[in-house]
Amino acid sequence: MNIEQHIVTATIEAVKKLYHQDLPEAQISLQDTRSEFEGQITIVVFPVVRFSKKSPEVTASDLGEYLLEHVEDVVAFNVVKGFLNLSINNSYWVSLLNTELLKPEFGTIAANGKKVMVEYSSPNTNKPLHLGHVRNNLLGYSVSELLKANGSEVFKVNLVNDRGIHICKSMLAWQKWGNGETPLSSGLKGDHLVGKYYVIFDKEYKKEIETLKLQGQTEDEAKKNAPLIKQAQAMLLAWESGDAEVIDLWKTMNGWVYEGFDVTYKNLGVDFDKYYYESNTYLLGKDTVEEGLAKGVFFKKEDGSVWIDLTADGLDQKLVLRADGTSVYITQDLGTAQMKYDDFGMDESIYVVGNEQDYHFKVLFLILDKLGKSWSKGLYHLSYGMVDLPSGKMKSREGTVVDADDLIAEMVLTARQKTEALGKVDNFSEEEKEQLYYNIGMGALKYFLLKVEPKKRLLFDPAESIDFQGNTGPFIQYTHARIKSLLSKAEFKQGVQVDNYISLSETELEMIILLAKYPSEIAAAAKSFSPASLANYIYEVAKMFNKFYHEIPPIVKEEDEQLKQHRLNLSWVTANILKAGMRILGIAVPERM
Repeated sequence: MNIEQHIVTATIEAVKKLYHQDLPEAQISLQDTRSEFEGQITIVVFPVVRFSKKSPEVTASDLGEYLLEHVEDVVAFNVVKGFLNLSINNSYWVSLLNTELLKPEFGTIAANGKKVMVEYSSPNTNKPLHLGHVRNNLLGYSVSELLKANGSEVFKVNLVNDRGIHICKSMLAWQKWGNGETPLSSGLKGDHLVGKYYVIFDKEYKKEIETLKLQGQTEDEAKKNAPLIKQAQAMLLAWESGDAEVIDLWKTMNGWVYEGFDVTYKNLGVDFDKYYYESNTYLLGKDTVEEGLAKGVFFKKEDGSVWIDLTADGLDQKLVLRADGTSVYITQDLGTAQMKYDDFGMDESIYVVGNEQDYHFKVLFLILDKLGKSWSKGLYHLSYGMVDLPSGKMKSREGTVVDADDLIAEMVLTARQKTEALGKVDNFSEEEKEQLYYNIGMGALKYFLLKVEPKKRLLFDPAESIDFQGNTGPFIQYTHARIKSLLSKAEFKQGVQVDNYISLSETELEMIILLAKYPSEIAAAAKSFSPASLANYIYEVAKMFNKFYHEIPPIVKEEDEQLKQHRLNLSWVTANILKAGMRILGIAVPERM
């Protein structure tokens, strides 16, 4: 039993003995003691007042006296209004370091039996991944790893939007102006090559619109009547009817895109357990519509279209099947949700999708609930905001959005320039240097995007993110490398415990308390699907180590073997937590920098 559990149990006993009342455990609230007061653990006394029938201050004093007498490790207390601050014996914290934190498996959380699916990335196959996709992929991957670290079985899936008019636009443009160009002949990644023809289509389509407008058509008429869009629509119909030539071209160009995506995914360090393709799922959902009609959840209008009325839920009427029997997006999503549940039987399913789809997912989840799907309660939309770049920073080759590949290359280049300017890699081999620049560049990018709560829109400055000071990935990476260097120089012996009664400085005490929170930080971050809370905890750990490192005399020169081992133990635990926490964020921490 840890000290918090001891305090909770003893508080219940105190209320029973002092006030002859049964205090429910749920009424006991423990907090970290604020830095301006003495103590490490604080009891919020206000909920106890209705049992004691005394003032908060008197109640806190009563409890403090009882705990001081009955809990061995409580050595002092002070009362600040309705808060009881408890000071815990230093020996308890050293013992905690010795018996729990020094275990190699510290922070490992047992399996909880829960199955969770995380769906992320979901790209279109008509263009490369861009900056928005980068945030999506990093969020999806890190949330998956967080849930795994918290004991869940996790399935990472990618629903690829590989069909539709946008794909046909790229295909048609390649047919017209491609002259047989391939990734091999052009030297372009496949996704960039297909994206190039999507841009060409758009330019040529706009030219046709302007021509038709000069002939007297309105903008809307011109958009509908332009020959290119009619040809693209005809190609989509040919694809849907199984035209062999169109299907072959579609397979070829999508194949180029998938090869390009694979390179980007590898460079981002993300992966998937299963891919779903819209070309296989776009007809799904019609059975679900029939089910909804039979249950009276949906209704049919005179034209044969099928709807659901959500006005009583504060929403609107929603079309779920067109009059001609064709699907809309919500139809496909209803069918795909059922298929994914049939495949995996998960307890929870997390959709990592931008906040422009907030309404769509509200409707989707509500419909599934009204259909009586037991698993609909476990659906969650992890909504995230856009990523902006400072004006003038990084232009994409199309000049509109920043390609993920360009961003990755820019980050690695910036990492190289900043690292070489520090002059600390002279004894690295070329291979080691390249790996280091990649780790620093990607660490900077990932940490910067993940340290902000997903719902917030953020401004990403590549240069600002690669800083070896402050709340950045490279600062944490450098702290880890510093600790590994220290442990090596001091010839650290792993697993050697020290006397529980060794003297602790205030910073060492703060460190142990902070490090001990790692499992609860994992649990809290997993519960809220928030890599940001974990990222900021890791930063606090790195910052605390640097404070400790600068306050104490050089550990390597310490002659008191007990004190030296104790401080090295603290350093070793810190390095482990930095490495494990950053790994969950998908970030490698170098052994040396």
